[in-house]
Amino acid sequence: MKNWISFPRAEGRASRQAHADMPAGTYEREISKDGFFGPATQMHHTHPPTGWTQWQGDLRPRAFDLTRINHLSNTPWEATELLYNAHVRLRYWRMEGRMDALARNGDGDELIFVHEGEGHLFCDYGHLAFRAGDYIMLPRGTMWRIEASSPVTALLAEATNDSYSLPDKGLVGRHAIFDPAVLDVPAIDEAFRAQQGEHETRVVIKRNGAFTTVTYPFNPLDAVGWHGDLAPVRLNWRDIRPLMSHRVHLPPSAHTTFLAGRFVVCTFTPRPAESDPGALKLPFFHNNDDYDEAIFYHHGKFMSRDNIHPGMMTLHPCGFTHGPHPKAWALAERAKGGHMLDEVAVMFDTRDSLTIAEMPQGVEWRDYVDSWKARPAAAE
Repeated sequence: MKNWISFPRAEGRASRQAHADMPAGTYEREISKDGFFGPATQMHHTHPPTGWTQWQGDLRPRAFDLTRINHLSNTPWEATELLYNAHVRLRYWRMEGRMDALARNGDGDELIFVHEGEGHLFCDYGHLAFRAGDYIMLPRGTMWRIEASSPVTALLAEATNDSYSLPDKGLVGRHAIFDPAVLDVPAIDEAFRAQQGEHETRVVIKRNGAFTTVTYPFNPLDAVGWHGDLAPVRLNWRDIRPLMSHRVHLPPSAHTTFLAGRFVVCTFTPRPAESDPGALKLPFFHNNDDYDEAIFYHHGKFMSRDNIHPGMMTLHPCGFTHGPHPKAWALAERAKGGHMLDEVAVMFDTRDSLTIAEMPQGVEWRDYVDSWKARPAAAE
């Protein structure tokens, strides 16, 4: 435990409770350490903290329309790189049909989020069917391949030199958010046995970003059984039952799905809007002073964002305040009384700054920073 310099105080006009009962005509901004896990202060402002009129410099909100990436490949090693640092690499993969070689990542665990399509994954451990909305976590070194039943679009997240684990669910208990019983693992079933045989098979291995191809005179996915507590797992967002509070807007950390050493993966799923009259109905303005935040938008209408559609990704780097778009305030007013928020998104909060990879022309929405310029009506 860190021994933070911590001394709770209140100054001027301030609410007693974070994210609720704002002083009239004010906007709340949270400043915190360690993302949402450390000490925090809620500031109350007379102007929206994102009400800028000009922005100069490279540090700015970024948005990318990944639906403009049309590159197809039957190997994940040719997926389009999006964002990366020493601890995570995010890539966007479009494929059809079947992979003609096995893939093996020697650089870290691989997390696949299936945005579109369905099919079958074959790996050391057996056969696993998948569909849109599935996470598939592949432990480092797993050999695998995909046979797509319909074209697949997926977000790939490598935990470089690291492993994925599940979050500590604390007071809410081990069955909260999702019961570990819903995690599916590959099966040595008839489909798996049918793909075995004495046919030449290549394995393309990635290690330190370089590739090595190993050829076998047989299919090395030839296991007849296994036992243990390490295996790929599948989790669909529909099996996630989010923590909710009708009286206060919960921070993104309440929606953590997977952890790695230097980043977290959160899943935002449909839920009722806060119904308490004094509760904020939108994500609060906040400084991301310790983390970069990347969000991939998978499904639905994203109440806190304007002109964002499924298949897009935003990046809010460490160093400035961000929060809901101006138009979101009017939507939030209509959401009073427990209105259902129909949105699914995957967020990566990274402790280290993310580098933007070179993407195809037209993928980045360069005017995204200007989308906050309109002034929302102050909270009453």
